[in-house]
Amino acid sequence: MSVQGLDNLLGELKVMSAKAAGQTSSTAETQGEGSDFASVLKASLDQVNQMQLDSQAKQQAFETGDPNANLQDVMVSLQKASLSFQTMVQVRNKLVSAYQEVMNMQV
Repeated sequence: MSVQGLDNLLGELKVMSAKAAGQTSSTAETQGEGSDFASVLKASLDQVNQMQLDSQAKQQAFETGDPNANLQDVMVSLQKASLSFQTMVQVRNKLVSAYQEVMNMQV
């Protein structure tokens, strides 16, 4: 998934929201600085990525016979990584759906 594409999507949504509210685009950008959705989204993506990397490392340690790796921790970390990835996919689907809904609005 490209973060650049999400940034462009968020930028277009901000501009369209500002137009719908009757504001100029410069005022919408200044309002967006306080709550930077893109940075929050990127941090969430990084967190999901880190969970998957940790899960993979635990899985490989268990497979190689590391005495400190136990099966319960591996399974729990795999489930956490899977759940966080599924949640991220659902968020992406909602963003795409919202974008398509906004693009289909008649101005």
